[in-house]
Amino acid sequence: MHGALTPGKRADLLPARPIRQTPRTAMCRSIRPLHNFAPPATAVEVHAAALQYVRKISGAAKPSQANARAFERAVDEVALATRRLLDALVTAAPPRTREAEAAKARQRAAHRFGPAAAQPAAAQPAAGRR
Repeated sequence: MHGALTPGKRADLLPARPIRQTPRTAMCRSIRPLHNFAPPATAVEVHAAALQYVRKISGAAKPSQANARAFERAVDEVALATRRLLDALVTAAPPRTREAEAAKARQRAAHRFGPAAAQPAAAQPAAGRR
């Protein structure tokens, strides 16, 4: 079967040279880590991550009518695999909180783009209005 992921063929699917991991290639920015949060990741968060993953690999934000069923099936399958993975992962690290992670993200944004970028979206003035 062509393209099947069998142990003997996995090397055929890898690029000829290693891809250098940079912040841009390490992970899609819209997909957030979901492991080790208190409370655990919700079904909505898992579905959103699955949707972003399928959008990224398909190259389509919204599929055509002809591909809609396959697209939705892929999202459901990725969400199921994600939930299984999250349920199986173990760690000795203390759980993270979404608030603390959001604060860290704002701090990184302020360092990278300046203080205005670190403000929550609701606190930023609308463009073109004073």
